[in-house]
Amino acid sequence: MPSFTLPYVPHYVAAPPTKETLEYADLAIIDISKAATEEGRAALTLELREALLSHGFFYVVNHGYSQAQTARMFDIADVPFSAVTDGEKQNYVSTRKETGSIEGYILLQYPDIDGAVRDQLSQYCIHRDVTKRRHPEALHPLLPEIQEFSKHNHFNVLHPILRLIARSLELPEDTLVNMHDYDAVSETAVRFIKYYPRTKEEETKTKNVWLKGHTDFGSITILWSQPVAALQIQTREGEWRWIRHMENALVVNVGDAMDFLSGGYYKGTIHRVVQPPVDQQNHTRLGVFYFSMANDDVKLMPMVESPVLQRVGIQRRCDDSQAPTMEQWGKARTMAYGFSKLESGKEKGVEEEIINGVVVKHYN
Repeated sequence: MPSFTLPYVPHYVAAPPTKETLEYADLAIIDISKAATEEGRAALTLELREALLSHGFFYVVNHGYSQAQTARMFDIADVPFSAVTDGEKQNYVSTRKETGSIEGYILLQYPDIDGAVRDQLSQYCIHRDVTKRRHPEALHPLLPEIQEFSKHNHFNVLHPILRLIARSLELPEDTLVNMHDYDAVSETAVRFIKYYPRTKEEETKTKNVWLKGHTDFGSITILWSQPVAALQIQTREGEWRWIRHMENALVVNVGDAMDFLSGGYYKGTIHRVVQPPVDQQNHTRLGVFYFSMANDDVKLMPMVESPVLQRVGIQRRCDDSQAPTMEQWGKARTMAYGFSKLESGKEKGVEEEIINGVVVKHYN
């Protein structure tokens, strides 16, 4: 009889949910299981459109993973950080500065944008094709599970959301799905990120901001909810609001690629990471993400065939003839982060850089 015993992984003990009183964003909750029927998709399309227009962030529930499966994935996510020596990590460092690829490690103490305080976060990025790159020895027995996790995110979460977005733009359901093929060349990947507590001096210098306000450069970001409160979004009114932890839920948002493709109809929401509340400040914060990009060869220009965009008008970030491909935009954003010189923008507390002829803003 074959054995179905999963490889042993130490349990990652997360912080208890905060008891602090915080100002939370009131995000919509999308029950993705309803997308299995035509009636359900019709209702969800309206819910999703409102969620994207009001906040650009929303929760997804009933996504097909049990609480036990989710807990197991967080245990796996900690392995690249806790079960791999610093020396071995050096063998798997990403080449993002040279090639624009973030696969592998971005290590603790990597310089932040200001250069004044070093980032207290470490990342390990795994392409959805886990065989594309070598991995630390401790991850080898876990790669099949990570591969299945990637497929689950892609087919059971990403594709249903893309179909709903296409419907909301009155386009054929598979319009965006066809731009996000699982087997196509793209940088869509699973990413594990671990934040470590900072010193009081570092918090003072950075005004308690761990990651400046920004938009993601891909199309859809899927964050598996975890209990340490640190993620904030900027509302349409310019106020910062916390994202509440919801057990076994996903936090989903759109990024630059969807902004380009939707002609500015669905804008990427500005979000940042800040120091957690007092009762969580001595804990690490472990994140599990699925960052999706369109296929590398997709040109990021408005889908002008959308009747919705024809009615509301199109806001282009650049001329169509100058629109970058997903590959060009992703690599340029990745290579610039932390290395390019930022200039003060017209808005207070906003710094800007020009990437591929497009203004990219960073919010303090």
